[in-house]
Amino acid sequence: MEDSDIWRVITLHRKHSGLSRLELADIAGVGKTVIYDIEHGKETVQFSSLKKVLDALNIKIRLESPALEFLMSRENEERTYR
Repeated sequence: MEDSDIWRVITLHRKHSGLSRLELADIAGVGKTVIYDIEHGKETVQFSSLKKVLDALNIKIRLESPALEFLMSRENEERTYR
């Protein structure tokens, strides 16, 4: 899945949940235009609004990086030795 396909995931989850755009907007605490914009792939939706919608649909964001595991373990080691 491409990063730009997040709109598809949100749309599928909303429809599977039997929610209208307005109902999802009310649950997420955002305006109905936010849902419309997300579902139409608008790239300027605020992250905080997107996060509210994802939370309302119980969709989790997972960050991955080749260096992340190394950096996290290094940080944990530094905390241990303080």
